[in-house]
Amino acid sequence: MFDAISTQAHKLVSMTKEGVQYGSSKSKLLTITSGKGGVGKSTFTANIAYLLSKRGYKVAVIDADIGLANMQVLFNVRPVHTIFDYIEAKAELSDVIMQTPYYNVYLLAGKSGYSYANHSNSFVLTRVVSDVVALNEFDYVLIDTGAGLNDYVKEFLKISDNILALTTTDPSALTDVYALMKMLSKDKNSLMLCFNHTKTAKIGFSIAKSLENLAKKNRLNTNFMLEYIGNVSSSSTISTTGRLRKLFAYEFENETVTTELEMVIDEVLKKMNGGL
Repeated sequence: MFDAISTQAHKLVSMTKEGVQYGSSKSKLLTITSGKGGVGKSTFTANIAYLLSKRGYKVAVIDADIGLANMQVLFNVRPVHTIFDYIEAKAELSDVIMQTPYYNVYLLAGKSGYSYANHSNSFVLTRVVSDVVALNEFDYVLIDTGAGLNDYVKEFLKISDNILALTTTDPSALTDVYALMKMLSKDKNSLMLCFNHTKTAKIGFSIAKSLENLAKKNRLNTNFMLEYIGNVSSSSTISTTGRLRKLFAYEFENETVTTELEMVIDEVLKKMNGGL
């Protein structure tokens, strides 16, 4: 079926078609997406990973932005192997999972500029996620998807029951979030929504309510819930640390933006752990 990929990758494809089975793994999967690019999703994901590790959790981050991977830049590491080396049987999964400079935060790097056009779907990519979860080594596995709603992103959304969308108040970003809502409402129960670069949490809450009302007006699935979980303010701290390849939550743990992100994480954990 896929002439260019290895025997191992063929096996991954067939296993995925049978269904992603997580068994009794302790690992909880969180997919972080955005719809629109440029909203700060990767920076957001990397800092969430660090703050989760600070709470005592072991975290793996999978850079699933096909062709535009940049998570290694944010963590300031140079991966020897990427998830594509595992897919193509050039490396073991243990070779791909690398320790970042932050304790208990691990990265499975993508490859910027990599062309995956030879393969017609992302089944082997989502199987990598399943294999990481099946290791039963991590408390949380975070997937940083690419922007948009292409087939790769859709596949990563499909395998996760916990999806967090990051957006801004930009009209085009909100349009993309609503498109995401429409798609997910067909077979998902909920979508967590967080705003980035907003002045106050009230702004995000107000816009989230407007999106809910729009969904009702257009008669989306009535069982689907949009769950507003908070905001992160605009701050020069974020852009400065990003340019220096550092995490703002590590460098400025007492800043307002870090406190806001901690509050977002509180809400995410409540949703993922049954309100506990």
